[in-house]
Amino acid sequence: MATAAKKAPAKKVAAKKAAPAKKVAAKKVAVKKAPAKKRTPNAAFMKPMTPDAALAAVIGATPVPRTEIVKQLWVYIKKHGLQDSKNKRMINADAKLKVLFAGAAQVSMFQLAGLIGKHAT
Repeated sequence: MATAAKKAPAKKVAAKKAAPAKKVAAKKVAVKKAPAKKRTPNAAFMKPMTPDAALAAVIGATPVPRTEIVKQLWVYIKKHGLQDSKNKRMINADAKLKVLFAGAAQVSMFQLAGLIGKHAT
């Protein structure tokens, strides 16, 4: 009898899915920050300014700081719906604001502070 070579059964090698690489989160080192210094308000912004007749028609004639003038202008703009509906950065002028905006029909909100300076002393 011929010896039959024993064949080892073929092992099925299952293709192992490569495990996704684990992301190693970097440890954040807590850095102690110095306590924030309290900012003192700039006196120039807090100085009451007297509005001229054109500005007084919109916000009133009482002297108020520049920051308050901007706030009151925005209240007027929102109340009368003068902010452009498509481009919110633009302000449409009504009759009172057209005088403040030097005759322009539409002004950017970024130009607003510059235009106020010409009407308040």
